[in-house]
Amino acid sequence: MKNLLGLVILGFILSSSIALAQPSLIVIFPQTNYQTSAQKIFFLGTAPPDGQVLINSKPITRSKAGHFSPSFPLQLGENLFTVRYHNQELKIEVTRLTTSPELPQGVAFAKDSLTPAVDIARLPGELICFSALAPPNANVSVNLANQTVVLSPQPEQAELPNNFAALTGQNQPHAQSSVGNYKGCTTGATAADLGQPQFQLTLNGKTITQPGSGKVQILSRAELPVVEVLVDAGVARTGPSTDYSRLTPLPKGTRTTVTGREGEWLRLDYGAWINSKETRILPGAVPPQTIIRSVGYRQLPSATEIVFPLEVSVSVSVQQSEQAIALTLYNTTAQTDIIRLDDDPLIDRLDWQQEAPGQVKYTFKLKKAQQWGYKLRYDGTTLVLALRHPPKIGNTRRKPLANFKIVLDPGHGGKETGASGPTGYLEKDVNLVVSKLLRDDLMKRGATVVMTREDDRELSLAERQAIISREEPAIALSIHHNSLPDDGDAEKTKGFGAFWYQPQAHNLAMFLHNYVVKKLGRPSYGVFWDNLALTRPTAAPSVLLELGFMSNPDEFEQMVNPREQKKIADAIAQGITEWLGSVK
Repeated sequence: MKNLLGLVILGFILSSSIALAQPSLIVIFPQTNYQTSAQKIFFLGTAPPDGQVLINSKPITRSKAGHFSPSFPLQLGENLFTVRYHNQELKIEVTRLTTSPELPQGVAFAKDSLTPAVDIARLPGELICFSALAPPNANVSVNLANQTVVLSPQPEQAELPNNFAALTGQNQPHAQSSVGNYKGCTTGATAADLGQPQFQLTLNGKTITQPGSGKVQILSRAELPVVEVLVDAGVARTGPSTDYSRLTPLPKGTRTTVTGREGEWLRLDYGAWINSKETRILPGAVPPQTIIRSVGYRQLPSATEIVFPLEVSVSVSVQQSEQAIALTLYNTTAQTDIIRLDDDPLIDRLDWQQEAPGQVKYTFKLKKAQQWGYKLRYDGTTLVLALRHPPKIGNTRRKPLANFKIVLDPGHGGKETGASGPTGYLEKDVNLVVSKLLRDDLMKRGATVVMTREDDRELSLAERQAIISREEPAIALSIHHNSLPDDGDAEKTKGFGAFWYQPQAHNLAMFLHNYVVKKLGRPSYGVFWDNLALTRPTAAPSVLLELGFMSNPDEFEQMVNPREQKKIADAIAQGITEWLGSVK
């Protein structure tokens, strides 16, 4: 996995007498003048196993080969660490930054604290909320289009950790002081450009006024803009930034009504948000509405295509579940009386329901629990859902994976180095070594293997996803080695992990994790649902494997051992074979 810390390889040589020699003491992380908001940090490095390594005069635990990754608490501000081995000494400064907002001194608003910070648009009657950070006991208000909105001090609320906290088990919320946090809301009854809000603060008899950085608009319900998706898979999200969760991507050509705006993000009529750069406005277009009558299908050699004829390309969402896949059409009303679906190698039955006005749901009951991928596209205004059939394999004892295609992705490459071990050995290199061993083992079993890279080259995540979509393999595996956030316990955290996103990949991820852990006696890091680029493809069950932790000294020694590399490649290949036998 790409190192969450942006690890930088640094060898420190402080003695001029060894300036031309390989340094015996190496600290990979943290580099000096490193900044973090974590309460503690681990040191990753190595030195020859003889003698002691001391950090701030305290001896640290090291692996048999001399590697180390101890953690140390950080106080707010500057923290100076001295790392010593024999006559070598390194001084590393780490600055811990506060996560609490800094209250302003005197009569002033805190820098960049006024919201909305960007232009926003809302429907009539919707709440329009403002916030500011200001000194306690102040009077704060907003003037907007001749209306005054009082901003009141807010009670204490919990602060949530970021998503990475789930990887360290430290994902509990903690109380956050709300001193100086002022908020208030209003509504707009009719369509209008309300302009720029003016924030006002009064304290100790002194008053200041400061304009907000975002303008406010109330949209006309009779003249809502309509947009069309320009990209192959428009990224729909639950909110107006990349911090929000992804929803089903919108196929190219989708038309939808805009009901709100926040900066460059558009809120769509069914509740999702999309970046305006992925759309174009259709001047004069009315909000899309369609009826649907009959639904058709066609069998291809490797897939069944379900065809939904529509008057206009509307928004859609897909949901996989145990032995079923459901498709929801928005802004759609059913006039359906007849659906033809003959005996199919994949589909047992098709059910449909008008779940709500303008919302129709089609549920495909499948003959087997394991799903092998799907694709969604518009052909003009006809929506096509292609459900892939199970792979047809040779099923011989010597070649149990004959005709079974696998896309194998060695993570990172080129400038994207990934994590680093205590010696400076890079994740991108060990990923490639193990992937080639796994490729050879899979091919001996009869599999067709497509590698996303076979050398040290840079390959974007989009390019890797495109290979999976183009090749349409039976499964896709991305091979990685792990590391930790700054406050992770690198000495204790180890193990084999599996990551999935689409439900069709869950069984594969769970099976491979359990198989490798039991087969090799490896510690378990766990199985995670994770929104990763190489777990998101829908064309095939796609799983990302973390084979161990580069940041753990003992596990690092194991992962660079050629015999152990061969063992784990063999175990994964055998696990794939066993899994295929369990789902056929």
